[in-house]
Amino acid sequence: MKNSFLVFLLITILSCSAFAAEIEEAPVVWLDSGPISGKMEDGVREYLGIPYAAAPIGKLRWKIPRDVGQWKDVRKCTEFGPSCPQINPYNNLPKISEDCLYINVWTSAKSRSEKLPVMVWIHGGAWNFGSSAIKEYDGLNLAKKSVVMVSFNYRLGPFGFWAHPRLAMESSRNISGNYGFLDQIMALWWVQWNIDAFGGDPQNVTIFGESAGSANVTLLMVSPLAKGLFHRVIAQSGGPMVGLSYLIPKANGDMQEAIKMGETLAARLKCDKDKDVVAAMRRKSTAQILEAADFKMGLFDKGLFFAPVFDGWAIPSDPVAAYSSGEQQDVPVVIGSNKDEGTAFISASDLSAKKYKLFMDGRFGKNSKQAMEIFPAKKNEETGKALNKAITVSAFAEPARFVADSMKGKRSKAYLYQFTRVPNTADAKKAGAYHGLDVVYVLGNLNSAEGYDEKDAELSRLMMDCWINFAKAGDPNGPGLPGWPSYDRRADQNLEFGDSVKINDHLFEKECDFVENLRKER
Repeated sequence: MKNSFLVFLLITILSCSAFAAEIEEAPVVWLDSGPISGKMEDGVREYLGIPYAAAPIGKLRWKIPRDVGQWKDVRKCTEFGPSCPQINPYNNLPKISEDCLYINVWTSAKSRSEKLPVMVWIHGGAWNFGSSAIKEYDGLNLAKKSVVMVSFNYRLGPFGFWAHPRLAMESSRNISGNYGFLDQIMALWWVQWNIDAFGGDPQNVTIFGESAGSANVTLLMVSPLAKGLFHRVIAQSGGPMVGLSYLIPKANGDMQEAIKMGETLAARLKCDKDKDVVAAMRRKSTAQILEAADFKMGLFDKGLFFAPVFDGWAIPSDPVAAYSSGEQQDVPVVIGSNKDEGTAFISASDLSAKKYKLFMDGRFGKNSKQAMEIFPAKKNEETGKALNKAITVSAFAEPARFVADSMKGKRSKAYLYQFTRVPNTADAKKAGAYHGLDVVYVLGNLNSAEGYDEKDAELSRLMMDCWINFAKAGDPNGPGLPGWPSYDRRADQNLEFGDSVKINDHLFEKECDFVENLRKER
């Protein structure tokens, strides 16, 4: 009986210890807005769901982000904040609300004096969906490697990028749109004001992102409002909306087209005839606005699409010209693409010679005949490969080369890469080295249950080391890592992250030259 009691007592103690470890609180951190508490996980302090701006609801819907205000009591920050409104493609997101401007911090620093490099992740999702709470974006594993990892939400779709003449009248600059982009700038200011409290160095901030997140970081490079807020840039699969219109024709940054879509949205909600269109729109519910926006992402969808606009204030009127004339910030850049970017956007119904020609005519116009020679497909079974390559090159690989080459007149260096690894996962077996696959490698969030093996884990460790070296010193090279040369157009070299890691040159050269020449002719 005595032994049974001792066993029971031991089990109880161990259970309580495990529970206590699971909910161990992280030390209180004092922000400029007030004190917060977090939680400990595997030696890393996590502070999740910290408000970085006032809730953009009510009269603040479609306003530039405002200061979050002050609080006195310790605010518990142990769970992600709500995700921003979207047509939700992910079943595992927390609740969705317009009150969504929250930021997350992971840090292994024991004190604020450590001054660790800071890496700020900007999520993708075509500016219409996504969240910092997506499990693949968890910052724990990167933070273990002596950086402070940050992620955040920004307004999406019609809530983040609605443009309308009546809305512009509320602005002293007579412009509208880009609220989700301004959220990103606000989050970077928050980092400057607060990251030292987590042991981070506000003078060593790397912004990085994938897809729309990659486009965002490259747009931030030419935004006058973001000058000095970061010191390195990593762009994974996307340039400053250069070439993106080949994938999504309406993602061209044109203000007049954005206004037309904004007026269409107001008309669908029967607000267009109202004396005060904007007030009428602000009375509409979140669900009503999402339903009217009716966002779709297929190659042949013709619905509304809300994205950054080139307003001449937050974003230059012509980002391509800004890069070409060297107006981007003089900061080191890592930029690249995946081998099979296009497969994520192609459905089975797109795979016919008729649809292929329709796509090429719509994207390349008078140059479609030449484009079909560059990306050939004469039979139905060849169209998938041709579409994949056309999208990969025009929307991702060539824009990456353009940005890398644009740094030639700067003191800072650029490094170009291509990700080619095809793991033994169900998705990769179907789609190859698809759009977004690189993210779990960079953030160290491989799931062995999905089919990732030790070779993938090794590649992940190598990529994380390259990214972290770059964040620390602006150079991805280091002991035990492959020599990664900085970009020079004459050599046109890139580092391949694949079954082997090696230096290649002239990636998609003929195809990239074709797309580049089309851009120069415009």
